[in-house]
This record gives sequence, structure tokens and C-alpha cells, in this order.
Amino acid sequence: MKSNSAITIGIVSKPQPSGKLPLLDDLMIWLRKRKINFILDPVSSELTGSVAETIIERPELPGMCEFIVVLGGDGTLLSIARHCIGFDVPILGVNLGSLGFLTEISSEQLFPALEQVLSGSALIQSRMTLAVKLTRNGEEIAFYRCLNDVVLNKAALARIIGMHVRLGDGLLGDIRADGLIVSTPTGSTAYNLSAGGPIVTPGMNAIILNPICPHTLSLRPLIVDVTAPIEISLSGESGEVYLTADGQLGHPVGKDDVIRIDTSPETVKLVSTRKRNYFSLLRDKLGWGT
Repeated sequence: MKSNSAITIGIVSKPQPSGKLPLLDDLMIWLRKRKINFILDPVSSELTGSVAETIIERPELPGMCEFIVVLGGDGTLLSIARHCIGFDVPILGVNLGSLGFLTEISSEQLFPALEQVLSGSALIQSRMTLAVKLTRNGEEIAFYRCLNDVVLNKAALARIIGMHVRLGDGLLGDIRADGLIVSTPTGSTAYNLSAGGPIVTPGMNAIILNPICPHTLSLRPLIVDVTAPIEISLSGESGEVYLTADGQLGHPVGKDDVIRIDTSPETVKLVSTRKRNYFSLLRDKLGWGT
């Protein structure tokens, strides 16, 4: 890691109903004492009530700093993570929410974790991402990069969706369900877990395909190799269907559209505490053995 004066840290925060975030104020004081430069996203700037700090929109942050501190929940981290794909910029997520699998560091652990990052002793994990392309009549109409998952589900009425799913050159099957979750190992503890899918450790090169309430009860979640692309198209009269990327971006899907999902060679880097491994995180968050 560079000397303190040559480092710039990006700070991303979750909006607060009170309009204040004491931990953000403490963080800025801590950084100023060590003469470490920092830049704020617009939400953080509003929470400080200061116009003196450097304010940068989230899409531009990864290109202007050495690492990013997220003060919020998993949704806040995902909002900056997609902009960090392909950048060598680790994200340190501090959980201010109720669960937080991605923002696994507590408020009390923030400053010891920062010391580890600055000293070069922090544990930094590279997490697999997905590249998602939606085409219509051979023309690309939407493209997303995802850290967690891609979800195909109903936009309005509760009606079964017919989906034609291919894996590489072969047909996986014609699926009738309320929807389909395509998840990375990182996203396995998100919507996939809530929908009865398996937990997959983050280091695995695998993708989970999890039908949501399938019409055929024998159809179960699948864990597949990442080497083959996944292609999904609608079959039959499925009505209004929507594609959602990481629960934050999306696009309507038509009957003749094709969704192609590939594993991206680019990753997102997350800072983790050395005080616990992935399974201790699961025990803590899911209450295993309590």
C-alpha cells in the first residue's frame, strides 16, 4: 500500500432517516488525523452537511481511489460494486443493516480493518461476477454486470413463466415456474437462499440456477460449471416478464428476446476480516447451532 498521503479512499453511505451518520463523522476525523485523502459520494456528502469535501458520483469513484469504504447494507455495497468490476479497488463493507453478508464488518471492526488495509495485511477476496446481455432481433438492448444474481420474474400478475433454458450447446430444459434465479456463489446467500437454493462458498467457480416455485415439483436448483454460457428465452404466453440485475437494475423481456449470461473475467474485490472464516460468518448471520 502507498504512503498515507498518496492514498485516496472513497466513501459510500446509505441514506439515513435522521440525516446524520455519526460513524461517517468518526471516519473522516480518523482519516484526517492520519493525513489520508478521501472523497465522498453524494449521499455521504449530504450526511456530513459539508460542501468542503470532494464529492464524486458513484460510477466515477473506482477510478479515483485506492479502495472504497461502504457504510450501509448489502444493497448499498451492490450499488457501488457494479462500478468496481474490472478495477483493482477493494471494497470494505461496514454493516449498518440487519443482516449483511457482503457488508460483514461491524462498526466496531471498522478502524482495525482499515489499519489492516493500510498495512497491506488485510484479507482481500476476488469474487466472481456475471455479464448479462439482453438481445432483441439480434440487437443488444441491455447489458449488466452483476456480483449477486440475475432474476427473471413476473412484472405484474402472478402467472407462470415458460422459459427455454440452454447451457452451452445443449438444452437444459423447458422450465415453467414463477421465475428463475441465476446466482453467483456470492449471491447464493441472497434471493437464492430465500427461494430454497443452496449456499455455495464464494471461491467456487460455479453458477446456481434456481427455479422459483416450479410447476414441476421434481425440478430442483442446479449448480453448473461456469465454462458454458446460459441462454434463456421465453416460451408460450408468459405475459409481462422483467429481468433484474442485482435487485437494482432491469429491463422488460419480450417473447422473442434472448438473455445470455456469461461469467465475466473481471472480479469484485472485497475486504474480509481475518478474525473469522466464511462458515463463522454463516453461523453468525444464520444462527446455526444457536
